[in-house]
Amino acid sequence: MAHQSLYRAYRPQSFNDVIGQPQVTDALAEQIKAGKVGHAYLFAGSRGLGKTSVARIFGKELGVTDKDLYEIDAASNNSVDDIRSLSENIYTHPFESPYKLYILDEAHMLSKAAWNAFLKTLEEPPSHAVFILATTELEKVPETVRSRCQAFQFKKPSREGLAKLITSVAKKEGATLEAGVADLIALLAEGSYRDSLSVLEKVLSGSKDKNI
Repeated sequence: MAHQSLYRAYRPQSFNDVIGQPQVTDALAEQIKAGKVGHAYLFAGSRGLGKTSVARIFGKELGVTDKDLYEIDAASNNSVDDIRSLSENIYTHPFESPYKLYILDEAHMLSKAAWNAFLKTLEEPPSHAVFILATTELEKVPETVRSRCQAFQFKKPSREGLAKLITSVAKKEGATLEAGVADLIALLAEGSYRDSLSVLEKVLSGSKDKNI
């Protein structure tokens, strides 16, 4: 069995699992409960805060299966042809879900022509299409696109919050951290959940007895 990174192994599976983003998760959960789901969302914040994880959870809560979930890396699929292909695809009905969910990661990397093509899709999407644009550079997303999305800002965790997560994951992995270790890893992670677990993984892999 292939090794799974700690970040993937402990990726949140529900809104309740998401740490430190109640301003996002509570609002999304309320929308689903009220049946008032929008067609376009913009998730902004620095890297490693769980934007794509929350996007996947949102899809799961909407009843979207893997067959109707499209995750696109806009950093490598940023041309006008890529967006035109996406736009043509959205009008076909979902395979087995109430919605087709499109997650555009690093959305700010789209070219100007791609944004213009995408704008037309955002203006009149079919009722079964939901878009989530995730970005680390909100200022690079055109205002015309931002105005058509519900924007959510993801916040960086405190060092204390990161240290708590690191200690919890280390315990689940059967490791014991001496005082100060989790705080140091949190400091090195610079406000990123993903980086904190990546550093912890390196530390654990270099330890013989998991007593750090």
